Amino acid sequence: MWLLTPMWRRLLLPLLILPWSLCGACPQDCTCNTPQSIFCIQRRSSSMPFNLPVSTRHLYVFQNGISSLHQQDFHGLAELEMLDLSQNELTEIPDRVFGSLASLHNLDLSANYITHISKDSFAGLVNLERLYLHSNKIQRIHPDAFKDLEHLLELKLQGNQINILPAIHLPRLLLLDLSFNSIPAPGPADLQTPHLESLKMAGMELTTLDEGLMRSLGNLHDLDVSHNQLTGLPPALRSAKGLIRLNLAFNPLGLLRQEDFQNLVGLQELDLSHGNLQGFPVGFFQMFPRLHHITVAENPFNCLCPLAWFPSWLKERKVELGRMEETRCHFPPLNAGKVLAELEHKDFGCPTTTTELSNGLISSTHNPPAPTTALVTTHAFPPLPPSEEPSVKTDPDLSLEPTAPPSSHEEQEEHMCPSNICLNGGTCRFDQRGQVDCLCPPGTSGTYCENQDEFQPPPLSPQDDVVATVAVVDNISSHHVTSTSISLDLHRYIESRPHIRGIRLTYRNLSGPDRRPLQLNVPASYPEYTLRGLQPNCTYFVCASPFGEPVDAVSSCMEARTAEVLPSSHEPSMNKSEPSSSLVPILIAVAVVMAVAITAVAVVLLRRRRAKSSADMDLGEPAPFELEGVKACMENGAAPHKHSEIMPCPPVSQNGMEYEVPLIQEQFAANNNTDGRMPPYIKNMQKCAAQTSGP
Repeated sequence: MWLLTPMWRRLLLPLLILPWSLCGACPQDCTCNTPQSIFCIQRRSSSMPFNLPVSTRHLYVFQNGISSLHQQDFHGLAELEMLDLSQNELTEIPDRVFGSLASLHNLDLSANYITHISKDSFAGLVNLERLYLHSNKIQRIHPDAFKDLEHLLELKLQGNQINILPAIHLPRLLLLDLSFNSIPAPGPADLQTPHLESLKMAGMELTTLDEGLMRSLGNLHDLDVSHNQLTGLPPALRSAKGLIRLNLAFNPLGLLRQEDFQNLVGLQELDLSHGNLQGFPVGFFQMFPRLHHITVAENPFNCLCPLAWFPSWLKERKVELGRMEETRCHFPPLNAGKVLAELEHKDFGCPTTTTELSNGLISSTHNPPAPTTALVTTHAFPPLPPSEEPSVKTDPDLSLEPTAPPSSHEEQEEHMCPSNICLNGGTCRFDQRGQVDCLCPPGTSGTYCENQDEFQPPPLSPQDDVVATVAVVDNISSHHVTSTSISLDLHRYIESRPHIRGIRLTYRNLSGPDRRPLQLNVPASYPEYTLRGLQPNCTYFVCASPFGEPVDAVSSCMEARTAEVLPSSHEPSMNKSEPSSSLVPILIAVAVVMAVAITAVAVVLLRRRRAKSSADMDLGEPAPFELEGVKACMENGAAPHKHSEIMPCPPVSQNGMEYEVPLIQEQFAANNNTDGRMPPYIKNMQKCAAQTSGP
């Protein structure tokens, strides 16, 4: 029905014949998309496929289960350029097995079970450019194994069991991967690769890098030293000025210093993930003007005011943040778990700063001069130059207060520290850059005093009266002392040490049984502080030393004695050891009253003896009714019902001990005419006196 013209027959005939020719030349269980590329994937055979076309240039034989190789497997493949034998079960590479593959450029033997590399394993591969041997079990490599591979550009040996790396002399090598082997840090003699561009040494337990090696690799652009034990940037990297990519992930870096990175100005990609970093120095990334990609995931960031610049910097510079969802805050609890890049400046708890610029500086006198001109501004970063830096007033520690409060008409600079920013009793302050800083008490450390030291020095024994090796000078003094406080003048001490971070105040009570020293860490912002909560009438030994230095290094000390406690104008003050002079009139009045009472008793007894017969009296002892009267008089000041005219009033007793109740009517002058408001014992004594003064 369909008739083809001769012209259509000539066009369609080659298309009908071509599939049959391809199918006939393709090995069994393989796929031949083009005459030059053959894919034998998951063929499940222990040997190489056979009857391969001689025109094959790309042969992929991975995941086949091949366990051995033979020279005849590759005969006739003189044009082969790519051979992929990865993910098989090879345990060795027979000598000269690839000798006929003179045109081979790429050889992939990764993910096998190869245990060693002999001298002639790669003999004949004179044009080989890429050799992949990673993820095997290689333990030994012959020193001349790579000798004839003069055109080799890439060599991957990562993920093996190599202990000793032979000297690699490959003048054209550009990439070398030695990661995750037990190889010591290589030196310049180990890697004679002057044109090397990429060096990967991850997971090699490195604690440092060889400076000579870094200096010899003048063309190095990519360095991976992740998963090692680097506690900081190795000094050797200062010689690697041409680095573009640097991977420092999974190293216990802890703290970064700008001076370590000062020569790496060409960095474009930087990985600092898993580095135990709590933050970055202000302006740290300004050192890398070409940086466009950074990864800082999985770090315990303190998302406080010193880190508030980071999200803004990312947006302004349009820097790509890798693994952004894994870059989260660790501290404080308010920001814990939040994505760092998504926080706004207000979320970091930065203080509101009001600054007063003054044309007067703090003088060395006790009272600094008041500023004559003021300009109110607001600043956060950067700080003002020293010549214009204002004087700052902050709230000191709870036990310390400025002794000279500002007058109502003077405006002072007010730094509002975020609440609970300093932990474990630390004192909040602002450093020279206007950043939040914490002065930590003894036994704590960290940027925010978050770490508690396991070992603390034991306190001095009570027998120690002075601090050992203390240089006592007169740079501190006291200008106001009360019974419970000492105001310290630190003007001269601060002037003699203008660069101290803070002041450590150490004081002890030389008059008490407990002479152990107490320490307070205070900022150096103010020249006057007050020690409070002291004991009255005691001598205190006070020393000041620079914060962060040993106590016995350079200290200034002084002694001051607190005043005695003055008696109150409303309540009597009594001293247990000596009688007070205010009690003398009271004691005299009591003695007079008691003398009158004793005289009255004697008169009554004499009259009774005369009135009664000698048979009804017991000479020298009162009668029973007299004892009953005495008992009735002692109970609540009530007069007896019978024989009240002869009842004496003995001294009141309490707890078996006799004492005389003082008559203190003079202290109730407003109530002298109101008998109902007098104390019961005063009423009782007046009744008794009236009864005994009768006829």
